[in-house]
Amino acid sequence: MSDIGPDASRRRAVFLDVDGTYAVHGAAPAGHVAVVRAARDAGNLVFLCTGRPLSMLPQHLLDAGFDGLVAAGGAYALLGDEVLLDIRFPADLAALTVRVMDGHGTAYLLEAPEAVYAATGSVARLKEAFGAHLADEPDATSVVSDIFASVRVVLDAAAVSFAKVSVVASDVSVWRLGTDIGEQVAVLPTSIPALGESAGEIFLPGVHKARGMEAIATRLGLAREDVIGFGDGLNDLEMLEYAGVGVAIEGSDERVLAVADRTAAGPEQEGLVQAFAELGLV
Repeated sequence: MSDIGPDASRRRAVFLDVDGTYAVHGAAPAGHVAVVRAARDAGNLVFLCTGRPLSMLPQHLLDAGFDGLVAAGGAYALLGDEVLLDIRFPADLAALTVRVMDGHGTAYLLEAPEAVYAATGSVARLKEAFGAHLADEPDATSVVSDIFASVRVVLDAAAVSFAKVSVVASDVSVWRLGTDIGEQVAVLPTSIPALGESAGEIFLPGVHKARGMEAIATRLGLAREDVIGFGDGLNDLEMLEYAGVGVAIEGSDERVLAVADRTAAGPEQEGLVQAFAELGLV
């Protein structure tokens, strides 16, 4: 991957992970909102690129103005008003996934662009698990509020169409759930320590943020060297590898830092402000 220096003649596409990169505790700092607007005013394109589904992106996170987004960890890509990707679990695999999770006493969220679905009997356990998270990280109230604001309770979770699963609590580890479902799914551990090893994400193999980024870049006719990615989590690895310049947030997992070209300070320090300036985006 090649570095990018200031060059006002080049239009670049910037992809920003949300939690821990663009936002802190579910809110975007004022400096990040301002620098996103400035980068777009300078002729660049800025996209959110998140593991959250579209339905879990409240208006306050979109207020800076974006040219589109990659959501659900790459299963959904939006350029302006044009949906480029909307990848869901095949119906038979979705039903199998729900059966396995129900068999292990799992509390889970089924994530789709239109809503986040929860089984009728799991709401109390979801609230208990997230309550433990709030006890550990009281500033995360906004994130938990975003989650529950998007939840629809359903009687038959096995019939729901979804792109990704967030496992919040389970009688077994998320790795065991993945094994029992089979090779048709992939697994990542949770980024929320308070939820423990039973929590994580279950998704389709080959569906990651870089897939959504590539769909947008191809539609725009942009080369990879004109793509910049910012992220801090394990679900950002492919994103940073795909980007012409991959920027990891300071303090990220060593595996994330290893694939990045450079680092930036976290959202607590409004790190995107300095990084955008150094990359010639504003």
